Amino acid sequence: MTVHPKFNSSTEKPLVLLSPLDWGLGHTTRCIPVIQQLIHEGCDVIIACNEQQKSLLEAEFPSQTYLDLPGYGMRYAKRRWLTIGRIIWQLPKLMIRVKKENRWLRQQLKLRNIHAVISDNRFGLHTKDVPCIFITHQLAVQTGLGTWANIRAQKKNYSLIKHFTEVWVPDNNKGYTISGKLSAPKQMPAVPVKYIGGISRFEKCNTLSASKEINNLLIILSGPEPQRTIFEELLLQQLHAFTGQVTLVRALPEHFSGKTAQLQAAQNLSHVTIFNHVPAAELNKLVCEADMVISRAGYTTVMDLLKTNKKSILIPTPGQAEQEYLATHLQQQQLALTFSQMQFNLMLALDAASRFNYNTISDDMNAYKEVVAAFVRSLRK
Repeated sequence: MTVHPKFNSSTEKPLVLLSPLDWGLGHTTRCIPVIQQLIHEGCDVIIACNEQQKSLLEAEFPSQTYLDLPGYGMRYAKRRWLTIGRIIWQLPKLMIRVKKENRWLRQQLKLRNIHAVISDNRFGLHTKDVPCIFITHQLAVQTGLGTWANIRAQKKNYSLIKHFTEVWVPDNNKGYTISGKLSAPKQMPAVPVKYIGGISRFEKCNTLSASKEINNLLIILSGPEPQRTIFEELLLQQLHAFTGQVTLVRALPEHFSGKTAQLQAAQNLSHVTIFNHVPAAELNKLVCEADMVISRAGYTTVMDLLKTNKKSILIPTPGQAEQEYLATHLQQQQLALTFSQMQFNLMLALDAASRFNYNTISDDMNAYKEVVAAFVRSLRK
């Protein structure tokens, strides 16, 4: 066991290693508020991630230290059932990666005086030497293969989570829940679970200065390939029938250079403005300026949209059972409207949204700040 020097709060800052999962960018973007709060509490933060994640996070935290840590690299298919099958087929590779990242962490502990680790759904980043936090909203795993498979997946999930000091769930366990049964299983994991409330990098729209330019429609294309591109091509075809102003954010931070040249499929769409990527503050403004947002049903995007009280149409990534459940749950709560990608028709969806009775919430999503502050205080003791 590596023995670390006693932490001396008078001469050094707590050093926290943080690493998000690489399945889409949602895990990365929801770590932005956590990193901000850690810095606010006087911590030095080392961020372990791949190049795409680094491209996004460097725009927000240019002065932090970054370490290269390959992701799980899960690959998706073009059809829903093929995607589910491909994920199952890749599980052995995932477990190999988990073991590799655990060895990587042990090596980093020998090189650096790390005081704590925060892992957003990266199962291998645990050690008995320092406190290790695991962030997840999905305790009750959804596989898309029925109850038996869900139970098996949950048991495997808990067998991996048990190595961590504590689990942080970005949801509420009282009042309304964002993720429904995903974060409220009948059986809890063996390690302590702390509900930290929703997390969003966005500010509420009424706190931002209003813009004279109003975008009728904002489209945020995120998630894994090839489904991101498939949905993008579908939307570009259907946008010919829409006459309002459209802003399309492609969620490709590695290609970030402000406005991008019009895509081949969008050359005749003069009413569409396309960005490869925009930083959080600018995306926040775009959301607030939009009449309607179309996006994936990723949990981080959902939290951002709920905080801004923006009307949305959610299109789950085919084969991601978690997103399919989440979108349906939110529609039942009248917090969003959802359609499948296969049957998506832009004009019909917008017409349905105009008649849908949207609810809103008043949650500021700041509860996580006190949880992070208390965690840092525990490191200083």
